Parts: sequence; structure tokens; C-alpha cells
Amino acid sequence: MVTRKVFGIVLAGGEGKRLMPLTEDRAKPAVPFGGQYRLIDFALSNLLNSGLRQIVVLTQYKSHSLDRHVSQTWRMSGLLNSYVASVPAQQRLGKRWFSGSADAILQSLNLIYDEQPDIIVVVGADHVYRMDFSQMIDAHIASGAAATVAAIRQPISLADQFGVIEVDPNNPEHIHRFLEKPSDPVGLPDSPGEVLASMGNYVFNADALIDAVLRDGELTDSSHDMGGDIIPAFVAQGAAGVYDLNRNDVPGSTDRDRYYWRDVGTIDSFFEAHQDLISVMPVFNLYNREWPIFSQQLNSPPAKFTRDARGTLGTVIDSIVSLGSVISGAHVERSVLGPWAVVGSGAHVADSILFDRARIDAGATVQRAILDKEVVVEAGARIGVDRAEDLARGFIVTDSGITVVGKGSRVRAAGA
Repeated sequence: MVTRKVFGIVLAGGEGKRLMPLTEDRAKPAVPFGGQYRLIDFALSNLLNSGLRQIVVLTQYKSHSLDRHVSQTWRMSGLLNSYVASVPAQQRLGKRWFSGSADAILQSLNLIYDEQPDIIVVVGADHVYRMDFSQMIDAHIASGAAATVAAIRQPISLADQFGVIEVDPNNPEHIHRFLEKPSDPVGLPDSPGEVLASMGNYVFNADALIDAVLRDGELTDSSHDMGGDIIPAFVAQGAAGVYDLNRNDVPGSTDRDRYYWRDVGTIDSFFEAHQDLISVMPVFNLYNREWPIFSQQLNSPPAKFTRDARGTLGTVIDSIVSLGSVISGAHVERSVLGPWAVVGSGAHVADSILFDRARIDAGATVQRAILDKEVVVEAGARIGVDRAEDLARGFIVTDSGITVVGKGSRVRAAGA
């Protein structure tokens, strides 16, 4: 049996404008998620668990936090040329930044030439999911396609939110058309009420991908995007296949979370994805020991729940609390607390996300809010209670009522 050499590319140059202010000082893939993780940890964990051992992370926008996380967290032993390497934009083709995801690969072809792989797996860095890419690679090789797109089934009513794959009725593994946010989609042959939405994950024959990005780089009317330009080019050639996530069987997954995938590109979707973590039977289960999500292991003490000076006991319900956090005589409900978060006496935190080292002082109230790292909510202050009050402070408040407080902000009580 011939063993194919597989190379992984993680596209991590996204600016993440729709996640502002969480991306004001960091790249989107570096945004904390689920307490102790970063968004990029999900893509890298999937690749590593799938057996890939040579992976590059292409970075660009405000990449310091992301580069540091990759270098500190994803150190490999170096045996058998194993590595996860963060590669910033190198401007190898002139003094310009990446103009799109395909251009990022074009400007990084030296990485591919160095390794000379047979198969290249290209994934995004900002989705929350589990996937065994080795199964997709096997399906790609068996299909004979030059490019294979991973897809997840979505209700046809949501088709206008995704890149939609229309399959050949006579060959459901062959892409007939690739449509960007269609208003009149065609349902699947075996499920007319569903469509296949692109997950932004691809498997390519290496020579085909190299040829495709070189050709695309010569075009003046291209946006140089993987989903918008490269995949449609393969479809036009009749060389693109689709891999339905329903075929993927991740060890340890449950019926509830087996086909979970979320694009957390907006504040609302980011918030909702956290709510998926904290239910009694989580929609996405972080506790799957057979397919772990890896991240930086902080040198921190356990979380601590104590009575306050008056003997009032802190209570925590349906929440995730990270290492180093202290909850003292406070109430926390349906929330996710990052490392070293502190919630003081009489404070009330509900339906919220606190990044690392956020501090909620005595008697403060935080509800339906996202607090970036090192935010301080002073004694008696309120966040997420009065929309007008939050807007007057300059905070972002979504239409659904989620208040977002930027990194390092200090929130004082009204009149203080």
C-alpha cells in the first residue's frame, strides 16, 4: 500500500471585523473560546487527532497573540519532522499583504515545495467542530477528484447564509454547482429540505492546488479566495467532489454533538456557541476524552468557590469555570468564566462570557454580556441591564441585546 504524504495548511489571517471589539487587538483565530481555549485550537486539534504531523498556520492580521499562542501551545517533539509552525505573511511576491485566502497559499508555496506532499488539507481557523480528516482524505483519494470540499447539512431555509454545494443527482459525491448564498437553492436528492453548506475545509491533490493558485494569481478579476475562486474553478473543470460530514465518525462523539459545526463569525453566533457548551447535555461536548481539544496548559491553581466575609455562599449553576478563578459569595449562572476570573461578594453574573482575568466586584451585575480580558466591573456597576446606559458608555450592544466590553475596560457604577 502506497502511503501518501499529507501537509496541513491553516488559514488564520482573518481580520474578524464582525467580532469587534474582541478582534481590536488580536486576530480572529486568537479570540478566546470556552474558557481556556482559542478558536484556532479546534482546527489544530482536529488535524493533530487525524494524524497530521506537518502543519503550517498562515497568519497576517494583528498576529502577535496568535503567533505566541501557537509557539507556546503547539510545540511538537521534532521527531520525524513533526511540527506546527506559525508563518506570517512573507511578501515573497512583492511588498504586499495577502489579498485573499488563495493568495495566502500562493505567497507561501515555498512551504509546499519544501515538503513535497501528495495531499494538502486546507482548513479555516475560526470554526468550532470536531472532524476526523483522515476519513475525508481516504474518501478524497477513492473518489479520484482533484479537490474535495467538506460540507455539512443545513436547512434549506438557511441556504442564503452559506456557500451551498449543489450535487449531481446521479453522483452525489460530485459537485455540480457551487453557489454563494443562493436565494433559490435546490435541496439534496435524498433530503429535499436540506442543502450542503461548505465548511471551509478542503482536501487537494498537491499538484492540482499548486496549479490552481498559480493560475488564479495571474487573474486581475479574481478576489483570490479559496471558496469564491479556487473551488468554483475546480467545479468548472468537473474535478471537485464533496464530503458530507454525515459520513464522518469521530471517536467518542454522541448523537447530540456528532455533526456539530459553528461559524462563530458574529457576536451573536459566538455567544450562542458558548451557550451550546453549558447545558446539562451539551450540544458540543468539551469532555470527549477520545478526541480531545488541546490548548495551552496554564500553570494555575484550581478554581475556588467560597463564602464571603459575611458567610454568604457562592453559587454556580450551569456554567464553566476555568483554572485560577475565584467566586466568593456571588451567584454565577449559565456563564463561561475564563482563567483567573474573579467574582466578588453579592455580585450576580448570568448568561455571560468572561475572558481571562476579568473582575466583577462586590454587588455588581453582569448579564447577557461578553467581557474581554482584564475588564473590571466595579462595585455596584451594571452591565447588560440597561441598553441605553451601555450604549452611552460606548459599548457595543447587538440587536439581540448582547453587550460587549472591550479589553481592559473599567466599568464604574452610575454616578460614581
